[in-house]
This record gives sequence, structure tokens and C-alpha cells, in this order.
Amino acid sequence: VQLQASGGGLVQAGGSLRLSCAADGRTFRTYALGWFRRAPGKEREFVATISRSDRRTLYANSVEGRFTISRDSTKNSVYLQMNSLKPEDTAVYYCAAAPSVYSSSTRYISWGQGTLVTVSS
Repeated sequence: VQLQASGGGLVQAGGSLRLSCAADGRTFRTYALGWFRRAPGKEREFVATISRSDRRTLYANSVEGRFTISRDSTKNSVYLQMNSLKPEDTAVYYCAAAPSVYSSSTRYISWGQGTLVTVSS
């Protein structure tokens, strides 16, 4: 299982960023894909996930309505469009693969390296 996250950066509060996570073909076809984040000094937390079929998504309450997860089968990639960013969204964001749509990190079997998102006030 190979996952490669990218797209992080520095953005002002209220701005937008889109994170990408490229997967190998087998991973993309087999697993639900999700995003987690770890803010400085805090535990890793669930952000969003999307099923293999692209029919089911799940979001953390803290990002519902601001973030959108999607996947593109032509690029074997999953995306996290982040709008109306807040300083509290600052974190390292990780993509991960799981057998189904879960919010618990313990259900995820493989993790990509993180990409840092910094939101300035």
C-alpha cells in the first residue's frame, strides 16, 4: 500500500487549500481513503473519509460544511478541498487507507507521510 500526500502550505484564515493523496492502483481500487490530522501538542484526529464507490462520505463535525473529500479514479487520487480555513485547522494532514468508511484511526491499515497545513490569523 502506497500513499503520497501533498498540497500543504501556508494560508491566511478564510483561505482555501486542496490536499492530494496519490495511491497505487490496487490501494485505490480496494480501500476507502481518509484524511486525519495532528495539530501541535494534540492527538491525531479524524477529518474525513470516502468509500471505494465514492457514494459514502463521513466528516468530522469540526470540518463539516467547510471541507470536501473526493476521489478521482483516473488519477488514483483522493482530495481534500479545504475552504474557510481557521487557525485551528493548522496541523500535519495524513491520508490513510481502510477496508471501509471509519472515523477511528485504529481501522486504518496504511498511512502516507504527512503534509503540513499552516493557517495564519
